[in-house]
Amino acid sequence: MAASEQDLDSSPEGPGAVAQTGDPIYRRVLLKLSGDAFASAEHGFGIAQDSVSLLARQLADVLSLGVQTAVVVGGGNIFRGRDAPEMDRARADYMGMLATVMNALALQDGLEHIGVTTRVQTAIAMAQIAEPFVPLRAIRHLQKGRIVIFAAGLGRPFFSTDTSAAQVALEIHAEAILKGTRVDGVYDSDPQLNPDAVRFEHLEYIEVLKRGLQVMDATAISLSMENRLPIHVFDYRREGNIKRVLVGEPIGTLVHAGNST
Repeated sequence: MAASEQDLDSSPEGPGAVAQTGDPIYRRVLLKLSGDAFASAEHGFGIAQDSVSLLARQLADVLSLGVQTAVVVGGGNIFRGRDAPEMDRARADYMGMLATVMNALALQDGLEHIGVTTRVQTAIAMAQIAEPFVPLRAIRHLQKGRIVIFAAGLGRPFFSTDTSAAQVALEIHAEAILKGTRVDGVYDSDPQLNPDAVRFEHLEYIEVLKRGLQVMDATAISLSMENRLPIHVFDYRREGNIKRVLVGEPIGTLVHAGNST
């Protein structure tokens, strides 16, 4: 079967609906970036200035639309707790949280260099380099046109940064999660291994869970489903894609509640 796009349901209604008007379809969003977004495409490790600059330029474009923008960053380009089975899991996860702080500071630096005011908030107290996570303060920063970058996950082990993204998005009253990945949406199988993999335009949360599709972890999907928080999955590496999602261009995959009440 040749690669194509398909829907599992009819076009969504409500906050996740796509309307190409040139105006943003959301007023406040949370962008979830894995640690890979900060690494070079060649090595997949560390922090590459070109990668940081690409993200910073795209976020500046989003601000120009008047969209309040928060970011949750992963740390897998530096350290992942689950990749150190010989270590105590809680201690390894705390190390992974510190890795996310490094990425957050790198992104803050990239944004500030192009004149975008930012704040970093961490779930673990680091008073010299970041604010503590305070949802009302974060909302106030967003209202003032600042980008807020959240790091250190939830501040507790055994939770992924995907789960952190869903939880933070709800606390700051974001209208959607934008999930930046290295592929252009959600497929029924790995498109890098299967040339006939099918990309979905729309998916309901329950289908993601039933099929075990690699969107976000099950806890994050369940939390989003319970609160009807739409998730847009797209390729962040193509410059301008974040803005394209926000003006309603049909790129990537929209995970949503469907037409259920």
